Amino acid sequence: MDPAHPVPHAPDPSAPSAPSPPSLPGVPAQREGAGDEAAGGGLRVEITEYTDPACPWAWGCEPTFRLLRERTRGLATWRRVFGILFDEDDDPPPDPAAEASWYAGFIARTARHTRAPFTSRLQWVASSSWPASLAAKAAEQQGPEVAERVLRRLRESTFVRGTPADTVDRVLEAVDGVKGLDTARLRAGMAEPATLDAVRDDWHEARDPLPEARSLRAPARHPHGAGVKELEVGVRYSLPTLVVRGPSGTVVVPGWRAPEEYVAALDAVASGSDSGSGSGHGSATRPARPCGAHEALERYRSMTEPEWELLTDGSPPPAHAVRFETGNGALWLHPDEAIT
Repeated sequence: MDPAHPVPHAPDPSAPSAPSPPSLPGVPAQREGAGDEAAGGGLRVEITEYTDPACPWAWGCEPTFRLLRERTRGLATWRRVFGILFDEDDDPPPDPAAEASWYAGFIARTARHTRAPFTSRLQWVASSSWPASLAAKAAEQQGPEVAERVLRRLRESTFVRGTPADTVDRVLEAVDGVKGLDTARLRAGMAEPATLDAVRDDWHEARDPLPEARSLRAPARHPHGAGVKELEVGVRYSLPTLVVRGPSGTVVVPGWRAPEEYVAALDAVASGSDSGSGSGHGSATRPARPCGAHEALERYRSMTEPEWELLTDGSPPPAHAVRFETGNGALWLHPDEAIT
């Protein structure tokens, strides 16, 4: 889409196995001024998520990010920036089948950390992240719930179905039947110049990371080595990355982390304390409220095993949930999702 800025076709595959997210604090919050507060007395905390629908680390972060969105509801804004993992100017692979096999192995190695389900057969590697990113951006015009469901379906096209949504037709097939989605409006929105401009802006923003991200280095054996990814030309944020801004500063948290690390970052920018204690200005998160099984399935429509563990009260999936077996555990679907 922008030939002056080519992007490598796939991320670095090296990722040693580890049983749980290693602790790596984000860049400490730097004081930016006295406590800004939103109308009504709420804290003005902004979360920017740098992501891509076809990124396996972002897929693995879904359970934690779902939890964070619930815990920050009404206390923080959440904005997504699509970093374009697979660009349209990338050279096509000389052997598509071999590339799909290699990338499937990379997904499996990532899942050693995240426990995310993955397809037993990846049929191809996404040729471009642009169609899915345009769809996810256009879906935001139909409200946050629809946008969440659309992005989830786009992720599942790669990691569950093994058929990445990398063309307009494949995108529309992947999101068919999403609850509340006006598909004709989505198709029209994907073609609007404003949507293309918005994703182009995302592309550039992701490749202009904050100095805090550029200076961040992870300890040895951490699956994400730094806050930025070196490209053939320039750098971009590691995917995914959360940048949290608040009255007390900015914290950059790249890669896959334990939930408490993100909470500590949010509380640091809200309170002026790096400890995440919630002192000072207050906390940017509310206590977790686990869902019952029926409520969780109605709300999320599609849930992985890590999501059942993190988001529910521990009760098993309800009897009407449809179990879908993957190459790495099960996915439970709302019956309406299972027939689409």
